[in-house]
Amino acid sequence: MSGSSGALGGFGLLPPLPQSRAAWLGAAGALALAALLGAAAWRWAGRRAGGARRQRVGTVSGLFVYPVKSCRQVALRSAEVTAMGLRSGDMRDRVWLVITEDGHMVTARQEPRLVLISVNCEDGYLMLNASDMKELRVPIKLPKKNPVHNCRLFGMDIQGRDCGDEAAQWITTYLNAQSYRLVHFEPHMVPRKSRDIFTTFRSTDKISYPDCSPVLIVSEASLEDLNTKMEKKVQIKNFRPNIVITGCSAFEEDSWNKIQIGDVEMKGTMGCPRCILTTVDPETGIIDRKEPLETLKSYRLCDPSERHLYKSHPLFGWYYGIDKTGTIQVGDPVYKIVH
Repeated sequence: MSGSSGALGGFGLLPPLPQSRAAWLGAAGALALAALLGAAAWRWAGRRAGGARRQRVGTVSGLFVYPVKSCRQVALRSAEVTAMGLRSGDMRDRVWLVITEDGHMVTARQEPRLVLISVNCEDGYLMLNASDMKELRVPIKLPKKNPVHNCRLFGMDIQGRDCGDEAAQWITTYLNAQSYRLVHFEPHMVPRKSRDIFTTFRSTDKISYPDCSPVLIVSEASLEDLNTKMEKKVQIKNFRPNIVITGCSAFEEDSWNKIQIGDVEMKGTMGCPRCILTTVDPETGIIDRKEPLETLKSYRLCDPSERHLYKSHPLFGWYYGIDKTGTIQVGDPVYKIVH
């Protein structure tokens, strides 16, 4: 009937003024309420199971994997987030590793020029490129006759299948160093437990060759804040994050206990304690050993009560474990889950 009254009103058959005024006020009130709720919806995305809410805190501006530990990053538009970190097809995060003949890991801490090696995966091959070197192509599915090495990462054992003599020769020649080998962590191999490295992680947090965590998140604002204190600016590449967030304040990523991106849910576990790897210039492969570490130490040391965890390392970025797997992409909103 209200629809009919509206139609008749166009022909001058209006209902009594008080009723019309009440309808007008009701409609205006409804519009005002809708506008108010619309404005709030950007910030609060409604109730979840258990009375939790989602509060928008930013937007994904970058996604990165590092298929070969310490080599160049691969930027992604979208990524599958697995229990062990980001992947896109055959490009999984840090599943290839350079080792010494006796199995100890080799990273840009010892061989800074590793950061200049470009990485790609295509048609079942891992491809490595570097200046003055012919492209190396290594099959992702290695022959079973290739030996499996026991590798040592930060005092812990983990397996890796040898990628063959050609790969070993390529790495050794490029670095102009002692005899090195390249190994691959295969999906059936037993991962390391993050909790065995830092007790802040959960028993479900597992990794292959990353330092300790499935995912590292850094915000653009944190980098900008650091660069206001630096004589020579540094890049996000210095810090090798998996997910970069924009639209939040500096170091806000430290305070998000639980977050949701797309259908993925993650749990913040601890800050990322920084080392000399951050002082390797990602464009030249030259290690400085001082900056940005010295500047970070001037204002990003942990609380004294947490010194047993972080020692004298400054913190930059935050480690996250995976609660719910799924897919994320650049441009996705980031929500903090608030109980």
